[in-house]
Parts: sequence; structure tokens; C-alpha cells
Amino acid sequence: MSADRPADGPRKVSRVILLDPADRILLLHGFEPDDPEVSWWFTPGGGLEGGESRAQAALRELAEETGITEVELGPVLWHRYCSFPFAGRRWEQDEWYYLARTAQTRTEPHGLTELEQRSVTGARWWTPEELLAARETVYPNRLAELLRTLLEDGPPATPVRLAPEIV
Repeated sequence: MSADRPADGPRKVSRVILLDPADRILLLHGFEPDDPEVSWWFTPGGGLEGGESRAQAALRELAEETGITEVELGPVLWHRYCSFPFAGRRWEQDEWYYLARTAQTRTEPHGLTELEQRSVTGARWWTPEELLAARETVYPNRLAELLRTLLEDGPPATPVRLAPEIV
């Protein structure tokens, strides 16, 4: 999660909906560094660096945060604008969610930023049923419903614009 934010708008972010052969989704567990009691689950991903494309950022962030490199990157599923407080500042992000598949299920992060090292506590593969039953906070909102639609109907013909999330 690069701390850079373009002066001309929200931070450009690529996120990954990573599914294994059993259609489990990989989520990372994080918390507010200033208040570890405030925690949530979220998809791997982060900000674009240099001149990289959204797809390049998705694959780089996935490798850094999970160690997973054997990935078949699919289409963009969703776009979302979000704004939230984290680590003492407000983050505004324009997020693109890519579908990806992998058979590599062992995670081993090797490129976490200093902030991620202080705020990410691990990763977990979730079945769609576990995600539907989750009582923890999960981002994006409605991820369980979005995943169910994805698995039942396949990827949308064009990316779906999700409702903005402002926390």
C-alpha cells in the first residue's frame, strides 16, 4: 500500500479477487495501527507505482503481500471509490478489482511496506459460505454477495461500478 497520493485526485489502486481451485477467496487481515482493536479483512492490492499499469500493480501487490506469483489474471470485475481514515490520515482511493485464479495457496509475504508490517496480521482463504456467515468487517462492503454473483454468473461483461464507501 504505497503512501503516495496523486495531487490530481484519489490514489489509483488495483485489488485482486484471488480464487483457488475450490473457489475460496484470499483475504488479508488488518487493523488500525493506532487502535489494534479495530480490525477488518480486505482483498490484496495497493497503489500504482511509477508508470505501471493497473494490471501490473495488481500482480506486483499480490506478490508482495502474499508471495503468490503463479496467477492467471482475469478481467476487471468492479470499480469503487472509497475514503477512509487509516494510520492518522484520510485515504481517498479509486480501486479496480481484478479477478485472478491460482493453485498456489501457501502465502508468504515478502514485500510489505513499513506501514503494512505494522497493520497486516495475516491471510486466510475463505469459502463463500464462510464469507456469507462472517461477523467481522470485510471490505469492500457486500463482498460475500458480490462473490456469490461472480461464482454463479461469471465475470460481468463490463466492470460494475460499486457504490462509494466513505467511512
